[in-house]
Amino acid sequence: MPELIVIDTDYIKLDSLLKLANLVMSGGEAKLLIHEGQIQVNGQVETRRGRKLYPGDLVQAADRPPVRITGQKQDH
Repeated sequence: MPELIVIDTDYIKLDSLLKLANLVMSGGEAKLLIHEGQIQVNGQVETRRGRKLYPGDLVQAADRPPVRITGQKQDH
């Protein structure tokens, strides 16, 4: 099961998500992984580091566990 990453904005850019989810240590590492085609968004290779991601999107980075974006937590 993917780890859930909560965002409180409408979207997050791919490179920022990789850092937020601790899938990379730096923006440079994010740029390199994206450029090399090692990142998949919803099952498709993504090479745009500025790709906007929305709640529900699933991101897989190379050999790391997948993460799913979710919106702000709701109180029930």
